[in-house]
Amino acid sequence: MLRTTIATLAGKTARHAARLKGGGAGGSALPGLVAERVDPAFLAHTLADVPGGIVVVSGTNGKTTTTKMLVAILRAHGKRVFTNPTGSNFTRGVISAMLAEMPLRGGLEADIAVLELDEAHALHFGRAVAPTHALLLNVARDQLDRFAEIDHTAGLLTQLAAMTTDGVVLNRDDPFVNRIAATLAPGVDTSWFGLDASVADRIGELSEHDSREQEDFAPPAAGERDGLLTPIDEESLRITFGAAGEGGVLGPVTLRQRGLAAMINATAAATTARHLLGAGFRDDATERALRTVAPPFGRGEVIDVDGRPLELVLVKNPAGFTVALGTYASTPAATMIAINDDYADGRDVSWLYDVSFESLRTKGVALTSGVRGWDMALRLQYDDVPVAAVETDLAKALRSFLADHAGQPKRIFTSYTAMLALRRMLGERYDLPEMGVDAPDPSGDPA
Repeated sequence: MLRTTIATLAGKTARHAARLKGGGAGGSALPGLVAERVDPAFLAHTLADVPGGIVVVSGTNGKTTTTKMLVAILRAHGKRVFTNPTGSNFTRGVISAMLAEMPLRGGLEADIAVLELDEAHALHFGRAVAPTHALLLNVARDQLDRFAEIDHTAGLLTQLAAMTTDGVVLNRDDPFVNRIAATLAPGVDTSWFGLDASVADRIGELSEHDSREQEDFAPPAAGERDGLLTPIDEESLRITFGAAGEGGVLGPVTLRQRGLAAMINATAAATTARHLLGAGFRDDATERALRTVAPPFGRGEVIDVDGRPLELVLVKNPAGFTVALGTYASTPAATMIAINDDYADGRDVSWLYDVSFESLRTKGVALTSGVRGWDMALRLQYDDVPVAAVETDLAKALRSFLADHAGQPKRIFTSYTAMLALRRMLGERYDLPEMGVDAPDPSGDPA
């Protein structure tokens, strides 16, 4: 344990130094890297004593939002939850999040850990610490240079499920995730989440083109612990537990984030909370948490820009961009698209050609930006979407976009590293909370 204590001290020192240098959150991975170098078993040593277990949330889309919702629900039930709120979902990001909360003497004061993990790094984590539970969301093409074929990503999640000791919660409507159930070890408890029959025809909106015609795919029958989503409107939903509600009905609940993807994330979070809490699960606490939890930074986050809303919408693969356009493009706003091709984005951006941008045709796009700003403009041209300007420098692009569209609602669709840069610039300009830290709820309603 002496080595872990020294690692804690070294990591905290690195975090403090990074904060002094950068003025921000202290780097989301560097402190974790330092601590892990000093004590390679840091994760195992610090998480071993968390009594309620270790829950891993993974999948291609929705990890950050779903993790935040699940954490809010568990905290509304009185649980002390450790999580990695900045969305840095590699193991070093998890360690960095620990260092921010741990005292110098070490030890993590939490009842349960809920961790968002990148699909590939989840295996590295699992080899260090076996998760007790896993919530597996979906499989889509993402970062093609890292994950290659979609079957490879499905294989990573299958391996993660095999490492999980107690229970898994699976997406019944995703054929790649659905099949994982057949590979689980005997005794691993399984719950399901998905769409109810009234909206089953919308599954295609969420799936990859090459997985929509799976002939051998059939959702399993829903048991009373399995959560099924019924959307009411763009922001409100009900969750029915069991095919006929034999496990109860949660809602209606109005979220602070709109769209079908956010509702599915809420259904996944509520189903997982029920799986974890059993008889201790309470509808009132869950409804309150879902109603008040704010969108994570950059994932449908709404920023007040001089009295007008600016929506910052992360897009990083064909399925995610298609869902985002379906959710946001129906309401008028000045639109900017920023696409980078750094490592964390995936260097191959050919996936942009698998997204239909026709919904942007009428109003057009004010500006494209990022390293791939010109590629984005060319892609839009193929769909006859007019583009007013291209500026690859993100800072110049943001200044121009805000100045040219003052007094209008605005929206930026952005890849991951461009989102981090734009969110940082917006944070400095409009005094926003650091990424991973919530602003006070304007309703004053405690979660």
